[in-house]
Amino acid sequence: MNKLYILFCAATLLLSCGEGAQSNKKIVVKNTMDFDRAFETVSIPISALELDSSENNIVIKDVSTGKNLVSQKVDSNGDGVLDEVLFQPEIKANAERTFEVVVSDELDTVKTDVDPACYSRFVPERTDDYAWENNRVAFRTYGPTAQKMIEDGVKGGTLSSGIDAWLKRVDYPIINKWYKKDLSGGGSYHKDTGEGLDNFHVGVSRGVGGIAKKMDTTYYISRNFTSWKTLSTGPIRTSFVLTYADWNAAGEKISEEKKISLDYGNNLSRFEVTLKGTDTISAGLTLHEKEGERDVNEEKGWISYWEPLQDSELGTGIVVPVDKMVGYEDYVTERKDESNLFAHIKTENNKAVYYTGFGWKKSGQYNNKVEWQAYLSRFSDCLKNPLLFTIK
Repeated sequence: MNKLYILFCAATLLLSCGEGAQSNKKIVVKNTMDFDRAFETVSIPISALELDSSENNIVIKDVSTGKNLVSQKVDSNGDGVLDEVLFQPEIKANAERTFEVVVSDELDTVKTDVDPACYSRFVPERTDDYAWENNRVAFRTYGPTAQKMIEDGVKGGTLSSGIDAWLKRVDYPIINKWYKKDLSGGGSYHKDTGEGLDNFHVGVSRGVGGIAKKMDTTYYISRNFTSWKTLSTGPIRTSFVLTYADWNAAGEKISEEKKISLDYGNNLSRFEVTLKGTDTISAGLTLHEKEGERDVNEEKGWISYWEPLQDSELGTGIVVPVDKMVGYEDYVTERKDESNLFAHIKTENNKAVYYTGFGWKKSGQYNNKVEWQAYLSRFSDCLKNPLLFTIK
């Protein structure tokens, strides 16, 4: 056989083997805490994976089991480009796991007629709510049409920048179902028929995590949101942005924009509030009839309110990360709906970040105050010690 031909074949074989040996990117996720971790979202920049965001499907595969994890590509900054991939690994205490990044040419086959687990939308058919949910909790807040109805004396309006809690006790989406039932006359979401209900009163209170600015002895608040933008919905995260008209706090003009996200398996929504005109803000929990128990853990950075609510009990809470809680106030007044437990939060680069949500006893998630506050403390610990990842 011709020696030149043999050398050519050998070189070709080596090149082919070298190409075949090139492996996909690996993500090593490490848990530095002495307890198991789950339902925590790892967010990987797509650029760090050296992939194009237009790739059909980025698959995260567990190297040890060979199984694919649920993942989601998101636009993290609202510029219209998918720039991060999310997944939620299960990591044992003081352990790490390795995941392989695989690009599939197949399009996602998720059914488009099924609402994703983490879902949000503007609701024009119910005045102009904005509502969001995951497999554990649901919330809503109110828009400019609802405000104008109040100002014009039209029945059915709502004037509030507080956050409403929808107490669900099923793990599937209920937002569209409850609105449709209520608006079609087929029933009311204020009555529990097995899935939960809205029996949480907000009024002008802060509800579950609405903000306020204290000047002297008075708390000032914004009005309803003026515009909205949905950023993502999917199996792991829903996120959106609400903007507000500038508002006055004893002569100080404050501008406000909220970026809110809610991840699968979490009871707390993440609030990132962009503010101008103040370097501190207060996030509050309504005290309703003031019959509940107020607790504060300054070391962990949380406030909690556990109260009786009709035939059950409810815990609400706020967790402030990275030692940014600079105080609190148990603000009690005889003025209707204005009693709130407040966490005072210091801004950084004009942003205040905190997490807020609830646990309803009737849902079976938390049976008492001790269990609810243990969740808040664990949540705080995980924020301070996030899952670490390296890309190889």
